[in-house]
Amino acid sequence: PRFREGGGCWRLNCLSVTAGGAALPGCVVGGAAFGLLEELRMSKNNNFDIQSPFCVLCGRTDDCPEKYGEKRTYVEYDLTVHYYCLLMSSGIWQRGEEDEGVDGFLITDIRKEVNRAAKLKCNICKKKGASIGCVAPKCKRSYHFPCGIQKECIFQFMEDFRSYCWEHRPVQKFPDKESRGTSQCTICLDLVEQLPVYTVLKSPCCKNAWFHRECLQYQALSAGIFFFRCTVCNNKDKFQKEMLRMGIHIPEKDASWELEENAYQELLQCYQHCDIKRCLCKKGRDYNEPDSKWEIKRCQCCGSRGTHLACSSMKSREQNWECTECRSIFAKSGNYSKQKKRSLATSEKTDGTTCLLEEPPPKCPRQSPGSQRSFLLQSPKRMCQNNSSPCTHLEHPASNRVMMSLSPLMSDRNWCLRKKHLRKQRREASNILKELNLQVNTKTSRLYINAENIWNSALKGFRQRNFSPTNTIEIKFTNFKNRSKTDTSAASKHHFFQLLMLHLQNSSLFEGSSAKNLSLDFDAVKEDLYFEAGKMMAVSLVHGGPSPGFFSKTLFSCLVYGPENVKPALEDVADVDVAQTIKMIKHANSLSSLQSTIHSCYEFLAAAGCLRPITSLCDKNMLVNDILFHHVIKRIISPLESFRQGLKTLGVLEKMQMHPEAFSSILCHKPERLSAETICDLFTIHSSSDVNKSRAANFWMGYLQDVESGESVVTLEDILLFVTGSFSIPPVGFDPEPTIKFLHIRYPVGKQLLNCLELPITKSYEQFKNKMEVTIRNTLRVERE
Repeated sequence: PRFREGGGCWRLNCLSVTAGGAALPGCVVGGAAFGLLEELRMSKNNNFDIQSPFCVLCGRTDDCPEKYGEKRTYVEYDLTVHYYCLLMSSGIWQRGEEDEGVDGFLITDIRKEVNRAAKLKCNICKKKGASIGCVAPKCKRSYHFPCGIQKECIFQFMEDFRSYCWEHRPVQKFPDKESRGTSQCTICLDLVEQLPVYTVLKSPCCKNAWFHRECLQYQALSAGIFFFRCTVCNNKDKFQKEMLRMGIHIPEKDASWELEENAYQELLQCYQHCDIKRCLCKKGRDYNEPDSKWEIKRCQCCGSRGTHLACSSMKSREQNWECTECRSIFAKSGNYSKQKKRSLATSEKTDGTTCLLEEPPPKCPRQSPGSQRSFLLQSPKRMCQNNSSPCTHLEHPASNRVMMSLSPLMSDRNWCLRKKHLRKQRREASNILKELNLQVNTKTSRLYINAENIWNSALKGFRQRNFSPTNTIEIKFTNFKNRSKTDTSAASKHHFFQLLMLHLQNSSLFEGSSAKNLSLDFDAVKEDLYFEAGKMMAVSLVHGGPSPGFFSKTLFSCLVYGPENVKPALEDVADVDVAQTIKMIKHANSLSSLQSTIHSCYEFLAAAGCLRPITSLCDKNMLVNDILFHHVIKRIISPLESFRQGLKTLGVLEKMQMHPEAFSSILCHKPERLSAETICDLFTIHSSSDVNKSRAANFWMGYLQDVESGESVVTLEDILLFVTGSFSIPPVGFDPEPTIKFLHIRYPVGKQLLNCLELPITKSYEQFKNKMEVTIRNTLRVERE
């Protein structure tokens, strides 16, 4: 073996030692290597990797940079050491420059530290070489760095690099009233228990941001000191200070993605693909030959779709071209001019072949909050051209604001098309929610609910420790006057979520008439009720409950696009006094009247931080915008962030941001009013071979039409309630899907657990109708009583 003076063991000839070779006379084996010699002898037949040098401070051969820092071997010094073991050793300091010794640690100092540690026994593994000690007063514990990690000690990689043993380590403070439960780690998105334990850390700047310690450490190593920050609010200083205190190492380096060579090379690539439905190029859609008819021209608006010049009959590359998707947006906003140069329309032809653009992909381009979408416009009930009855199931948006001026010549056919488009978006939202519903497992979370105190009992259930959004929810309605009476049917869950959404709509958390924004309730902020409200809405959507349906366009845009990208309108102001002040400023017709109005509401403007010098009448527009933004958005930033965090439950907010049109159809609009057509499409008919399916189905559809036209004592909602236990069709749909069976029975039977309606076979329609009305009316009357 080769040794160095002073007893420090730097490099061992493992073959010689394990084979029983004697150490050189006069040499002293020091540090952690002393206890290792016997292990080496005992392990010579146990496939010990003799090629892996061990750390002179901890005596381990492990090479795990995330846990122990980079393992470095310095041939010129015959030295191998873990970087963190060196940093955290209690008796050594950086006395040299960065390029001296080992990152500023002088070789002579390292030798002295090894000799010092050789005399100390680790309180964890009981072996010598413990170079790290707890800094707590009167605590004499010493340990190796890997042993300290295993025992959950805290090592602070800042200032004088303190270490704390498992008994004296710093802990994060949690308010006594703070609820305990589970939430998602915002890095790995797995569930994390909200408990003050070593493996879990809480953000100091966001109340509902929780992380796994391991996830944070990996992120810190990747992001470096310049990019490591809170994943929720982007706070850097406060977040880093707390994480350093709790033992997260933040290296002083640039982010790993910034150091990667050609990391952003793909951003320099241009889109080169012909998206015309019938591409004429024989060499394929990706063929691009500049300065020819096969040159690919990209959309001048989005740049994400293209066409060959020949495929769109374009004579020059200088000619403007927009894809179908951008053209439709321009058309809806009224900014599209038919006179401008553009590509071949869908009705034009080239060489006898119709050139149609491919259908745009099922995505919604991210638009500014002020962008207008005509399909969201609604009007009072109108008469369809092909039907004398009004379109009674044409639902209205939650917002009373008209976002575009309506032409008096707009045809009823256009309204029916918009209604059809809204249905399509709701079907898309249903499919998305069904995907999210796959997270729900068979484990059950039971909630005991008092319908007379729905909010408090729901809040207690959602905050109980064993509640998880991924568990199957079972609702037990308890009548406190009679403890023995409980409701455990499948309909109870639908009823619970319906009552809960109705309570939230009318609660102090929201303000407005029909289209609601978040309000500022300090008690709700203190008790974190906005987070709970968002969580409840997300759970309702995924677990088969109703959608809120009362979000304003401004609130929805804040959730999807971010509050900084939203421009609120006067209709978003629920406070009558504030709205009146804004109107006075907006309608001031002279500079003197404007200044007088500002003087009269000086205190209000000062408190809102909206005071600005007024030198001309046109300054009033900026002042109005400042007041609107403050009152509608800036004032409720904290509740909005908590509400957003709650909506992240089960991945709902992420899907909202990916599919804004689909979720706008269910969050900003009331559920579609039931119609005979809707109910008919909802149920799948099953019948045995001896049943005249055609006649039975005719009785069923005829009865639905009578109910819709008011010629029955029951309603379509009563029929749906009789079968499924729900008044409306939930956004995620029913599970299992509703079915109808025609059987030889006397009266109809609604099996709510199976969503199955069993109908009797009758000789006449009058008998069928009579049995349906008597059974449904009496059954629902008994249930209500």
